[in-house]
Formats: sequence, structure tokens, C-alpha cells
Amino acid sequence: MMKRSLELWGGLECTVARVGDDYRDQSLETGHQDRIEDLDRIAELGIRTLRHPVLWEKISPESPDRTDFSWHDTRLKRLQELDIRAIAGLCHHGSGPRYTHMLDPAWPELLARHAANVAERYPHLDLYTPVNEPLTTARFSGLYGHWYPHGTSLETFLKILVNECKATVLSMRAIRKVRPDAQLVQTDDMGKTFSTPALAYQAEHENQRRFLSFDLLCGMVDRDHPWWNKFIESGVSEADLELLLEADAAPDIIGINHYLTSERYLDERMTRYPEHHWGGNGKHQYADAEAVRMPLPAADLGPAARLREVWERYKRPIAVTEAHHGSTRDDQLRWLMEVWNDVNALRDEGADIRAVTVWSLYGAVDWNSLLTRRNGFYEPGPFDVRTSVPRRTALAHAAESLAKTGTYDHPVLDRAGWWKRDIRFYKRPSKQSRSCWLADEPRQLLITGATGTLGRAYSRLCDFRGLNHVLLSRRDMDIADPKSVAKALDCHRPWAVINTAGYVRVAEAEDDAEACFRENALGAEVLAKACADLGIPLVTFSSDLVFDGRLDRPYVESDAVNPTTVYGESKAEAERRVLAAHEQALVLRTSAFFGPWDRYNFVWSILNTLSRGDGVEASVDLVSPTYVPDLVNTSLDLLIDGGTGIWHMANIGETSWRDLAAMAAERAGYDPGLVTAAGDEPSLNTALSTERGILMPRLEGALDRFFGDSEVDWSDEAMKVAAE
Repeated sequence: MMKRSLELWGGLECTVARVGDDYRDQSLETGHQDRIEDLDRIAELGIRTLRHPVLWEKISPESPDRTDFSWHDTRLKRLQELDIRAIAGLCHHGSGPRYTHMLDPAWPELLARHAANVAERYPHLDLYTPVNEPLTTARFSGLYGHWYPHGTSLETFLKILVNECKATVLSMRAIRKVRPDAQLVQTDDMGKTFSTPALAYQAEHENQRRFLSFDLLCGMVDRDHPWWNKFIESGVSEADLELLLEADAAPDIIGINHYLTSERYLDERMTRYPEHHWGGNGKHQYADAEAVRMPLPAADLGPAARLREVWERYKRPIAVTEAHHGSTRDDQLRWLMEVWNDVNALRDEGADIRAVTVWSLYGAVDWNSLLTRRNGFYEPGPFDVRTSVPRRTALAHAAESLAKTGTYDHPVLDRAGWWKRDIRFYKRPSKQSRSCWLADEPRQLLITGATGTLGRAYSRLCDFRGLNHVLLSRRDMDIADPKSVAKALDCHRPWAVINTAGYVRVAEAEDDAEACFRENALGAEVLAKACADLGIPLVTFSSDLVFDGRLDRPYVESDAVNPTTVYGESKAEAERRVLAAHEQALVLRTSAFFGPWDRYNFVWSILNTLSRGDGVEASVDLVSPTYVPDLVNTSLDLLIDGGTGIWHMANIGETSWRDLAAMAAERAGYDPGLVTAAGDEPSLNTALSTERGILMPRLEGALDRFFGDSEVDWSDEAMKVAAE
């Protein structure tokens, strides 16, 4: 019998979670709620199975007797037209509408009533997930107190879990009255806990607990099961456990969601770990850290190990129903491909694994705080919704290739993700290992500007991100000399070039216009032509000074340039020449650098002056300060995505030089009153905004991170020495 091809499925983050009396709706927060055309974008990727919400909280929010299917009618009809099979999710990390909750004895019957309504309305649906991740939801809602009803006991956790599983059984029974062949795709997180010998008992407890949702639904929790008595002692009725023993809602497909944080390591030696990992169980205090940060055998960790355990335990068809990593774009790609490759290896061993689901197609908001804080922290997926029209990221290119050909390649895949590099350890080995190299000679970036702030920052962060690169000075390659450029490109054969070189002495440009134009305009043009001839992506930098500063609002990409200085003229000319020579080049306009590693930028200068007890005076002209690590990381993501054309890259939040100095002073513990204004009204406003998409973080957060990243205590008496 010929083995079926591994499928790529898609998923939409659609959680409607209650935290206190506040409801979080991810479809609203990502904008998917109002974009039916999102479905066409998914179809264009070649995805033909989609985890799609048909949520109880949105169809019957006020009463089980009142339903509104209008939104779902149009979406599910469009999915049929696009030949996309929907996996209908009925309750996604939710506790239900306000008239019930997961400890309500009526909750299972109420969800089953919703399931019956859905099946009757949409008889073509044949794949269902009545309750997404019941074990995870029960932990977050009943054991850890994150979500409603905010329980923090084993008893509450177990009661919620059984109620969710009972709801799944009753829902599938109701659905199958309408659609007898309907299948249950039951999802849940799957990890594993490791520990020191002293905490082996706690690890064993958690390692039994991780299987409970699937054990219950498969009818495996009988009187001989190690958790039967725990359920009874926690107040779970024997009748509910016996109902689950019937196993008539055993999963047709077991959906496994595995994340890098799913595997844990428990260690009573708490001081070895950051304080946010400290906790305990009432008997022992210990740190609960990510297992990938420990020197454990590689074969014990990761998707392959966990999927193999699930297959051997249940011998039922499996799908990876979420493959997502909230990180840099290179590591997002590495994680997706690691899951895909691990699944293929297990299929070769005989495991029946049907699909990998790329998650979440339109990203997610505030999952880094488990939805408990409204910080607006957005993690993109295959599409980035921070643009007027959702923008394809590199994950979309990967998804399309996997869906249509089963393969995908990108230069960043020549190195393993951070979870397999030495940076993962809390205490790094003294000798760096090359075991993370997945190719004998990883493809590399070429970065110009070895002596400059930006070039050095790129090199530093590429090292951190596992991006092989070469950093060249003018001695290594003169970008204004075609022969020098050709020789360097032939020698290093980069997959992309990042040009940070150029004439940066703005104040001196008026006196040395020839040198300024040679380095900024001619050099950029020569490099662009060479890269275009070889089909190499190019990133190069421009400035807010291409504008005259008299528009009285922040500038966007389409505003006409009108430089008033030689430096600005050189950058405007460079933009024109680069895009004429290389249509696919990425030109980044930026402004007012400050960073933790360059001690000569504006913020460092202000703080050094204040540390000597002196006051400072700063201009009230308006600018868009740019935190160098944010600029580098965001632009690397955009390069990997295949970004082209002119983009404005500055932190969100225009400010005056004076106010920037005052904000920095206050954060450093100095009196912001020591910063005075030079002038009454701004004469220039060269602040940058964007019409292409706000990808950069807010300025306030960047300033906060500056003080953590610079590792200088500005209030310390010895600060001046440290700064120097």
C-alpha cells in the first residue's frame, strides 16, 4: 500500500479567553474577523485543510437559545468554494459564554447543544475539535490561575479536565446524529518533565499528568489507572469517569502541539536560574526551567521524542496541530522545518502521522504573557498583519513550498535553532561548538562597514542568531570600486549583502561633498549593480535627512524627498541609484541611532554628561530615535521575508532631542530637570512614520531595554569608569 504524502495544514489563532471579567478575542486582535479575503490568501499557499473557528462564545454569547451564524455562513461557504476542508473548533481555550463556566455541571451539555446546532447548520463539516487543548486549558484555568475561573488546586484542575472531556464526548455524540462519519481531531500540548534525582517524584507526577486528556478520551482511565483515585478524591463523579470509559469519542486523529517551553527541568538548586523560574509544590522549593536549556541528551528532547511516545502509547493516527515558535524569523523557519523533518523521519519508522499544521497563519497577540496582559505583543506567522494588507513572511514561502512540493530550503537553515546552539545554556560552555552547523559550509551574509556602529551591531546579532556572515571593512572591499566589489562577492559568495558602509560624518559633509557622494551614492550604486547581476538580495541604508523637516507631520515612504544638506542629498541620490540598479533591493530609512554597544551615541553622551553633575541642553527639533538592536533584528527578519523597496525603520514614537534626553535621564536615576531645551519651538520635524507596516517596537520599551542591554548602573559612583 502506497504511503500517503505528508500534508501541510493551516491554523488560525482564534482563542476567546476569559481573564477575570475581560474577554480576549484573538480574531479581533489580529484583524482576521474583518478580512474574509484571508481565506483566499490561505488557499494560495496550497493549504487544503484548515483549523477554523466555529466558536460557542461568538455564536451564542448571550443565551443558548439565541444563535448568530452570519459570520460563519460566509466564511464556511468561501472555504467550500476554495476546496479547503475545515476542522471546526467549537471552544478554543475558552470557558464558554458568560452564562456558564468550566466548573458548571451543565457545561458539557451546553457545549453539546452548540455542537448540535453547528452540525445541523453545516452538515458538510466532518472534522471537529469540540475543546481545544483540554489539558492545557485545565492547567491554565484550574491549576495555575491564569484564566477564568482562576483555580489553583489539583481538585479544580481535575474537575475542569473531566468536564471538558465529557463535553467532547457529548458533543461528538450530538454531531454524529447529524453526520455519522464525523471525526474527532483532539488537540493538546505534549511535553515532558525532567529533573534532578531529588525531584524525580514531581517529574513523574507531571509526566503521568501530561497524558490525561488522551487517556480519558481513549477510555484508559479505569480503576487500575494511577490517576483514578486522584479523580475520585478530587470530587469527580464516578459516573463521569465511567462515561469516559465507553471511549466512543476516542480521537480519530490525535493532534499534538509541542513547543520549546513544553519540556521542563526541575532543580532544587534555585539560585542557578533566573527568579522568574522559582516556585515549588508545597513540599519542595525548586526552579522550573526550559529543558532545552539543560545539557540533556539531544535524543530525549524535541518533537520526534514526544511524537514517538504518543504513537507508541496510543497507536492512533496523529497530526501536529500547531507548529509555531515566537522568535526571530530564522528560528521560526528552523523550528517549522525541524518539526516537518522529524515527522517525516517518524513516518519512515512506521508512525501514522498525517499532517503538520503551520500555526498561526495570521499571528497572535500577547501569548508571551498567556493573554493575561494587554501589551499588544504581536508574533507574526506566515502573514504579518501589521501592514494595511497582510504581508507574506518567509513562513508563507516555506508553507507554500511544503504544501505544494513537500520541501523547502533557505540559507538560514544551514544552522540549527537557538535551542540547539550554545546560547541556550544559562551558563555557556567556554568552548563554542560547531555541532549546530547543519551544512559543512553554511551559506553566509556579507556585511559592509566593519568599523561602524551598524556593521558591528549586525555582526554581533548575526552571531547571536546563528547567521553565518563575513564583516568587511573598506580595506577588504571598497564599495565604490567595481573590481573590488566583484572580487569580494566572488570570494565570499554571500546569499545576501547588508551595506552599512558610507560617509556618516553629517556635519562635515558640507566641506567634503565629493567624498560624501562617492561613499554614499556611488558606492551604494556599484554594490547594487553587482548584487543585481548575481541575483543577490541587498539591504542598504538611507536617512531621515532626505526630507527637509517642514511637513509638520512624520514622513511616510511615499512622501517626496527634498534634502537641504549635502549628506541628505547624497542619501536621496543613493536611493534613486540603488533602486534603478536593483529593483529588489531593500532600502531602509532610519534616524537618530542609539544603542548599548556604541558609547558615542546621543543617549550615552547625555548620560555621561549627567554623571559628571553637569546639566545638558538639547534641541526641540523632532526626530524618530532608533534603537540599534531593534533596527538590526527587524531588518534581518524583513530581509529573510524577501522585503524590497523603501521602508521607514525607526522605533514608534516621535520625540524631540530634549525629551529623549529627559526620558533617558529619568530612567538612569537622574533629575530630568537637568535637561533643558535649546529653543522654544522645533524648527525641523524629520520624524519617520510608515505606510508599509509598523514592524519596530515602541520607543519607550526600547529605552527600557537599552538600560538592561548596556549593563551599566548609571547611579553607581563607579559608573563613569564603567562607561569609559
